[in-house]
Amino acid sequence: MQRSDIIQTVGREYLAEGFAATEGQEFSYVRAFKQAGKNIRDYQRSRKGNHVRPDLRFSNDRLVILVETKDYFSKWSTNQIYEQLQEYVRFEKELSDKRIVAILAETDGNQVWLWYGQSVIISDGNRHEEHTIRKFEEYEELCFGRVNDRIKVVDSIKNLNDLLHSNNIDEHLRSQFVGTCLLALKYNLVYKGVKETIDGNGNTLSPTSVVIEKIKETLTGLLSKDFSEDSDTDTDGQINKADKIATLSRHILEDQDIAGLPYPDLAQILEYIETNVLPYINDKNTAGQDLLNLFFTTFNKYVGKSDKNQAFTPDHICDFMSKAVGVNRNSRVLDPCCGSGAFLVRAMTDAMDDCDDDKERTKVMKHQIFGIEREDGAFGLASTNMLIHGDGNSNIVKDSMFNRGEWINGKNINIVLMNPPYNATKNQCDPEFVKTWDSKKKEDPSKGLHYVEWVARHVPTSCRMAVLLPLQCAIGNSSVLKRFKRKMLDNYTLDAVFSLPNEMFYPGASAVACCMVFDLSQRHEKARRDTFFGYFKDDKFIKRKGLGRVEKTDEGGNSLWNRTEEHWLDLYRNRKAEPGLSVLKKVTAEDEWLAEAYMETDYTTLTENDFQQTLNDYLSYLVKEGKVYES
Repeated sequence: MQRSDIIQTVGREYLAEGFAATEGQEFSYVRAFKQAGKNIRDYQRSRKGNHVRPDLRFSNDRLVILVETKDYFSKWSTNQIYEQLQEYVRFEKELSDKRIVAILAETDGNQVWLWYGQSVIISDGNRHEEHTIRKFEEYEELCFGRVNDRIKVVDSIKNLNDLLHSNNIDEHLRSQFVGTCLLALKYNLVYKGVKETIDGNGNTLSPTSVVIEKIKETLTGLLSKDFSEDSDTDTDGQINKADKIATLSRHILEDQDIAGLPYPDLAQILEYIETNVLPYINDKNTAGQDLLNLFFTTFNKYVGKSDKNQAFTPDHICDFMSKAVGVNRNSRVLDPCCGSGAFLVRAMTDAMDDCDDDKERTKVMKHQIFGIEREDGAFGLASTNMLIHGDGNSNIVKDSMFNRGEWINGKNINIVLMNPPYNATKNQCDPEFVKTWDSKKKEDPSKGLHYVEWVARHVPTSCRMAVLLPLQCAIGNSSVLKRFKRKMLDNYTLDAVFSLPNEMFYPGASAVACCMVFDLSQRHEKARRDTFFGYFKDDKFIKRKGLGRVEKTDEGGNSLWNRTEEHWLDLYRNRKAEPGLSVLKKVTAEDEWLAEAYMETDYTTLTENDFQQTLNDYLSYLVKEGKVYES
């Protein structure tokens, strides 16, 4: 396909968008870097290299497509053209934070080689072979997916929940069971047409038992393979591996609800997952990561209906928090209350996005993502979640974080992402803190803030923390909360607080949360820094009956959240004050840590509905606090 045909197919309107300069009809990184106020020599790995002009560059506000053409690939050294395209990718990463698609196309033949996804590493293992060039919009869908697909997944999850309920599978087993099945199906589980067999000990195995044994073999094989390839695995790691296998096997697959399923029912469940969920799971690109976390968090919301303390963090909020603290290939990330692993998966994805080769990606997966989870079901779910992303050695341990201070100290953590329990009981909290409780107190009076303070004492001072906490922590209207707010500011800097959507956890927990970002490098007073407060209540999600919260879309079916997230991050990174959205303010431990207390209202955007909603919220608050009485 000739260059003119490629331009016509992809879309001339996207060609070299945002940069006026071309040289001989080829985009020039030299000139592009100069326009950005940078010197390309600072980013070249070799001064002898001359790979600065890709044949074609297409872009919009979130995606760049780089195209290099050759007459026939067979006439060229594969390593040479790989190196050339990889250099373009590296330059592009330095210019912008857009997603990248890299293409090699034959002009005299019909071969097209394509790379996209987490890191855009130009190698045989990551190459997709095609025979045609697509439209720009198709590459966008390839990289970002479409919101309609996400809604289909949520619809599928609801139907799947009904199917599991009809088969009398306990609600606390459902999410882990489905995740385990999904993992086995990803690795080509054979479940159709299975017959009764005799095992090596002469025992008769029913078709259901045969399928379950196949699932166990898949899990054990994945974990064993991963650990055998990791020369750094120690005894603690081997115990961790055994914990994972035991949890996924004994606590899930050997449970009577699962083991007792008639084979036709088990096959029906597996077929539904294979047909309606697995096609949306793609661990080769970030859109796939989003859909996978959507699956876990949405399914867990159904499981958690009876437990209003379960606050499963939506994937898009995990994504925002990870980007806000700047997770990259050098990050060593800890979530000490990791639940289903949503923060860990998102951090791993963002870190691998920043990698240049497979060696760096492997290092991130095996040695830079750490989690702790005390509850069996959540631990198994997090382990499965990471396994689906190709990370068997995910460094997730089953324990209370308060038993793991020394373990945390040895990991050289520089990023903490966490959502601690807000109403933890005594046996879930720091034993030293529990000793200070009033004898009548049954739940954590710090509302999770003591978890944050404890972790801050066990990680290096170079660390940044982004934590979800209930609004009570930001307001600090009790002596315990005020004490912990003072502890935090006496030692660390409150860099930012984001007020998040009121119904973010719907339909699970009812808590209203905010995200606090702490810089542990110095105490707050010494930093002499204004704290950034974001009033980020409108994430462009809406409640949908029976489905929870789903994304709004524009007329083309594209997510409105993507634009919203970019705006939020721009305000925070550049510390901009914008009426109705953000404000900067110097605060102390005695002040409220919320944008609502300081922000200038943009009255031009207010509507009658806003006024009515405020009255409704206030009335709801009065009723909840028992301050409304009959006359």
